[in-house]
Formats: sequence, C-alpha cells, structure tokens
Amino acid sequence: MIPDDPVLLLVGTLVGMIVGAAYFAGTETALMALNRYRLRHLADRGHPGAKRASKLLERPDRLIGFILLGNTFVNIVATQIATIVTLEAYGEHGLIVVTAVLTVLLLVFGEILPKTFAALNPERVAFPSSWLLLPLMWLCHPITATLNAATNAILKLFRTEPRGSGAEALNREELRTVVKEAGAMIPEKHRDMLFGILDLEKANVQDIMIPRGEIVAIDLDEDWVDVVDQIVACRHTRVPCYRGSMDNVIGILHMRNLARLMRDDDGFGREDLVSILAEPYYVPLKTDLNTQLINFQVQRQRMGLVVDEYGDIEGLVTIDDLLEEVVGEFTTVPQFNTRGIVPQADGSFLVDGSAYVRELNRGYGWSFPDEGPKTLNGLIMDALEDIPETGTSLRIGGYTIEIVHSTGHSVRTARVFPPHVEPGAPGGEEAHDETRD
Repeated sequence: MIPDDPVLLLVGTLVGMIVGAAYFAGTETALMALNRYRLRHLADRGHPGAKRASKLLERPDRLIGFILLGNTFVNIVATQIATIVTLEAYGEHGLIVVTAVLTVLLLVFGEILPKTFAALNPERVAFPSSWLLLPLMWLCHPITATLNAATNAILKLFRTEPRGSGAEALNREELRTVVKEAGAMIPEKHRDMLFGILDLEKANVQDIMIPRGEIVAIDLDEDWVDVVDQIVACRHTRVPCYRGSMDNVIGILHMRNLARLMRDDDGFGREDLVSILAEPYYVPLKTDLNTQLINFQVQRQRMGLVVDEYGDIEGLVTIDDLLEEVVGEFTTVPQFNTRGIVPQADGSFLVDGSAYVRELNRGYGWSFPDEGPKTLNGLIMDALEDIPETGTSLRIGGYTIEIVHSTGHSVRTARVFPPHVEPGAPGGEEAHDETRD
C-alpha cells in the first residue's frame, strides 16, 4: 500500500485533470459559439475579453491545435493516475471498474457538462477563459507550431486557408434570416423597413411606376383656357408637360415656380409657362430600385419618366414611390384605393385590371406569381393566352378570378376570391381552370 499522503496527492491531481479537461472542452465550444459580429462590435468598443477572444480566433488552427493538445494531455495524465492508484489499491481486478467510472466522469464533467454550459453561455465562458488561454498558448508555442505546420501542410493540399475568424460576409437572404431571428430586439416596423431595403434589388422601376395611362400631364397644344383649368385643378407638385403626345414631353412644371408667374398683374401666357419648365429626367424601365434610389440622389431629382428600349414613355416614378417600398405607405391617399381595390361582403375583392400584382401581394398578403406580367390584367391574359370575355372564371395559384368587366383589348375589373373564400357558381358562358405557381 502506498502512503496516504501520495494517494491524496494523486487523487487531487486526478480531480485537477478532470477540471482541466472541462476547461479545454468548455473554452473550445464557447469560442466557436461566439457571435462573430457581436464579438467585433464589443472589441471595437474596447471590451478586454472580446479583444482577447478576437486575437485567439485570428488563427483558429493554432487555437484548436493547442486546445486539443491540452485536452489530450490532461486525459492521458488522468488515465495514468487512475491506473496507478487502482493497481496499488485494488490490483488488476479493479481496472475495469475504475476505467468505467473514469470514462463516465470524463464524459459528464469533462465534456458534456462544460460544453453544454459553454454553448448556452459562450461569452460568460470565452471571455474569462481567454485570460488564461493566451499565456498558455505562448508557453506551448514551440509544440503547437510544429503540430500546426504539419496540419497546415495537409490543409493546403485541400486548398484550405487556416487564417480567418469565420466571420464571412452575409448575402441578402442570410441577412433577412438574421433580421427575422432578431425577434423583439428589433421593433416590427423597423424589421419591415430592413426587409424593404433588402428587397430593393429584387424589384425594378417597372414594378412601382405609375402606368402611362394614369399619368397626370398637361398638353400645351390644347386651348390656353383648358391648360389653365388643368393647372388650377392639378393636385400634384410636379406635372409633365407635352405637345401632342406623351412621347413628346418638353419639360416638368413645378407648381412652386408657377407661383412667381401668377404674381404678375398682367397674367402669364403659354410661352411664359414653357420658360419655367424643368428638363425632364428619364429612367430606364428595368433599372432596379436600389440603383434608382442612388440615381435620384446623385442627379438631385424627385421624379423620372420611365422609358423602354425604344425611348417610348411607359410610366412615371417618383422618389416617394420608391421610399414607400422601404417605409411603407405614407401618402395621404393609400395607393391601393387609387387602384380600385374594393373588399366585398363575401370576402372577395373587386380589383381594377391595372392593379400591380406586386402591390396586391404586398398589401393583402397574397401570393400571385410576380415574375412575369406586372398587372392583374396581364396575369389573366398570360394565363388564358387570350383576352377573356365578361363572366369568364379562372384559377391562378389557388385564387379564383371572375372577370366582371372586360373590353376588346383588356380586363377592366375582376373579382378575386382568396383561397380561404369559397366563390359562388361561376357566371358567364365560359369557365377555365388555369393553374399558375
């Protein structure tokens, strides 16, 4: 039998090895579980623990190599001590029991418990642990450097760079997930605004423009009395002015500039009006919203005429329309009302054929396909490959649509039944069932 004091010393050392295993296991898990962006934020603000952790994570190969070295060392020492104590106290017959007990102790107290706690509280473990880990890594640098050199040589065969902290740039969809997972930390309104910013590149000017047929403009070739009447009745700050056709826009009238002419006692005439028109600003039809927002800022413009590849005017877009994609509706009259969307008592909606599919999806939570035609009229005609007659019914993506009024060239009004609303018997002479995803 060995003396009591050496036995107590060995048992104490064994306990210390188990604590060491817990330290290395917990520290490794905590450092790898740290939020890299929060870590950078704290380090930039001067947090000492965050700065030490950032330094450790600059070379994950060295960090992991040292932690595995330390963990392997304490496990081997613990096994040797347990073997010595068992042989001296119980002989070879006690090795099986002690091996089983030591395995359970190392798994529970040296691996599972510290790793679980560290994963749930990475900052509480990593920041204090880094205070001890840095000097230990410095002391063991010659050993870890040799091991890392061999490991990195093998990694290079697989074209893997050991440097880096793992804080890679996030793409748009990953950022959406981060914002969504933020939960109550970001107010719902702010989350919607962030989603709006992230979605700017997914839409283009054509998705939000006012169609050509709905542009309020002044034809300067009309009688002067009619021109003045249009100016007086106009509710907009900026109005395009043209001669003969909308494709011949000669300038943009700003009502603030018109006030100077109206102060003249002699009145003003057609030429005076032309003299104060601003140069029109043109926008390509397929410009994405993110680019157009920057262009508005660079060009110091608030309104642009949207043109297609042939130079024909297709619509009009304002910075207000673009900003509403980010912050939501803020105009006095909601845009959906101007599109003629009228809820019905049976749960259906009467929708103007010129309503934009994207507006319907955003405003009512619908899921019409928006990759193709931009308006409800276009979506219907694309599904049927024909101009439907009044009374025709069809189904698109789970939505039943009944044509209420159509002309020879377009759908003017349609009744839309969302999936949860059961439509009545379809009217008209013809019924179709078209499925579009």
